[in-house]
Amino acid sequence: MTAQNHVPRALLPEGLRDDLPPWAEHEAQMTDRLMKAVSQYGYERVAPPLVEFEESLLAASGKSQADAMFRVLDPASQKMMAVRSDMTLQVARIATDRLGGQVRPLRLSYAGHVLRVKGTQLRPSRQFRQAGVELIGSDELAGDIEVILLAAESLKGLGIEGLSVDLVSPTLVMALAEQLELTDEEAKNAQHALDAKDAAALLEFPPEARALLGEVMNAAGSAHQVLPRLESLDLKGNAAEKRDRLVSLARSLLSQGGDLVVTIDAGEMRGFEYQTGIGFAFFAQSGHGELGRGGRYLVERSDGTKESAVGFSMYLDSLLRAAPKPQPIPRLYLPFGTEPSECRRLRDIGWRTVQGLCPTDDNFESARTQGCSHVYDKGVATSLTDDEPIEQE
Repeated sequence: MTAQNHVPRALLPEGLRDDLPPWAEHEAQMTDRLMKAVSQYGYERVAPPLVEFEESLLAASGKSQADAMFRVLDPASQKMMAVRSDMTLQVARIATDRLGGQVRPLRLSYAGHVLRVKGTQLRPSRQFRQAGVELIGSDELAGDIEVILLAAESLKGLGIEGLSVDLVSPTLVMALAEQLELTDEEAKNAQHALDAKDAAALLEFPPEARALLGEVMNAAGSAHQVLPRLESLDLKGNAAEKRDRLVSLARSLLSQGGDLVVTIDAGEMRGFEYQTGIGFAFFAQSGHGELGRGGRYLVERSDGTKESAVGFSMYLDSLLRAAPKPQPIPRLYLPFGTEPSECRRLRDIGWRTVQGLCPTDDNFESARTQGCSHVYDKGVATSLTDDEPIEQE
């Protein structure tokens, strides 16, 4: 191989990386803790495949993620397959197809890697681990409350502090457009203006519409401040129903969420396009960008009927940045010749052991080179830093 065509073996495609110690194990442990927390609420775990037929992943709401998916030709079936870029829709497929006959509401959880064609400025990684839950088959407000409080409790269990949840109502502006009898083009322009917080763009609307849209645009910030503004809006019909549900959810979270900070952006839609009800995103003082997001949506059953669902997805790469850093794990060096039964006993009582593979003149130096914190010497574990022996019972 010539120097011109040599490619470094460690070179990976943009947005992909090797996870190294201790972060790979730390991420796996965080995933396990999340899954344990949600299982205590009755959510049962499913594991969909990494790759599915393209037509399956792109069915219904999956079309909104088409540009994010890698495609590959299946040599066996000669059909196009796609690599999942999000697990939510896979879980919805399982719920409506494989588990379609089970009693509702159905509570499912999941965790696994997803792959996307492009990263974003806030999440440059194209492959990352996703974990979450879906509550399928109920449109009760209690379901939204359960899912959001479960997400908050799970994040706190990882040691993440200063949590806040931002509530949005992606369909409120469209309902408001109906009330104001706006054309489709005007409704689209109104949504763009509210997403961008562009007050100048509202000047093209008639006075009544401009005033009401402006009030919705300004209904953003702390729930304590926004709720009175929302409740005072002159909304009717569908728009009033959507506003009232958002208000009820926010007040429930304020009363039940402990120190969870609740914020509202009533006119926001961007990033929640496929949701049919309230959406939400989690943030933390110690993190950068979203820790995860979720909301209410519709899933289509095999017979064409639809049922309401609500869930959340957490992004483990974001959680790693927000959670406390992993602490060094004590490792015990076992000199060459240590009895296998004694090695097993030490592991049984909680030690992580590193076995010496050949005799050495200095077990302490060998332990240091192997990244160990202790040496098993004459029946005790001796620290390499303070030389205090620990009796092994």
